[in-house]
Amino acid sequence: MPRLPRRTLLLASLAAPALAQAQAPWPQRPVRLIVPYAAGGGTDVFARALAEGLRPLLGQPVLVENRAGANGVVGSEAVVRAEPDGQVFLVDTGSHSLNPFVMPALPYRTGQDFTPVALLSRFPILLAVGGGTPWKSAAELVAAAKAAPRSIGFGTSDAAISYAGNLFCRLAGIEMVEVAYRGAAPMLNDLIAGHLPTSWNSTVAALPHLQAGRIRALGVTTTTRSALLPEVPTLAEAGIAGYEFAGWYGMLAPASLPPAIAARMSEAIATVLRDPAIRAKLAATGTDLSPLGPQEFAALLRAEEARWTQAARDGLIVKAQ
Repeated sequence: MPRLPRRTLLLASLAAPALAQAQAPWPQRPVRLIVPYAAGGGTDVFARALAEGLRPLLGQPVLVENRAGANGVVGSEAVVRAEPDGQVFLVDTGSHSLNPFVMPALPYRTGQDFTPVALLSRFPILLAVGGGTPWKSAAELVAAAKAAPRSIGFGTSDAAISYAGNLFCRLAGIEMVEVAYRGAAPMLNDLIAGHLPTSWNSTVAALPHLQAGRIRALGVTTTTRSALLPEVPTLAEAGIAGYEFAGWYGMLAPASLPPAIAARMSEAIATVLRDPAIRAKLAATGTDLSPLGPQEFAALLRAEEARWTQAARDGLIVKAQ
């Protein structure tokens, strides 16, 4: 029997562990979904509903872990540092693609250090006011802001929602004061308590408070009204010409995640979002459940990068010093 060269045997021995890992069933232990925002916000609500549906499909516990801070950077960095073995994923918002344009420095490369896995949903952002405020329409708020520049604050909980608020001010020709929060839940608590007059919110986070009458929605950022809130006008309808913006939820993983794992997770997500019970739970939050796979989500992220590049050139977003 002919003997193989020593170099061939060495290369084979080095490749064997990687091959075995690639062929091993996945997942082999609990899967972690990192949410880079505080518990109770829109991203957290979506991730927990998703985890509930994924558990029986993956055959392992799916745990949601909140790591809030630095506009989503703290949780994102934790995912970047994780092994690309399909055990740790990031559930994030559109702020993921915006952060490089507004943060002074990031501990990772947004376009290179993550694997796009799936777009989960799109959703309108709401302009909301506290129940004790006098404004009943966006036009009334704009008039008040014009009468007393920089006297009215607006709350934001991530970079994309911050852009929504600043775009509103730019197009309406007003000056307001941005108040940044670590998450949607504490921001809404202040809005309800009367400590904050206005805020920008995902439908997921704001809907229970709208239904209870604790806050009022003055407009939605999308070009069409929300099916869940048909009585709330679009901001374009409310007189803010040219206003259009939508948020999104997506799932990413560390760079170099095996394509087979990304594909299987994407397929599992699509299955979960077709489940009538899960759809009812998430559709009731105002999200458009139209998932996209890894390649389509990657294309959306490239389009987002182009959008923010242009927005920075137009002075609509400014990098913090």
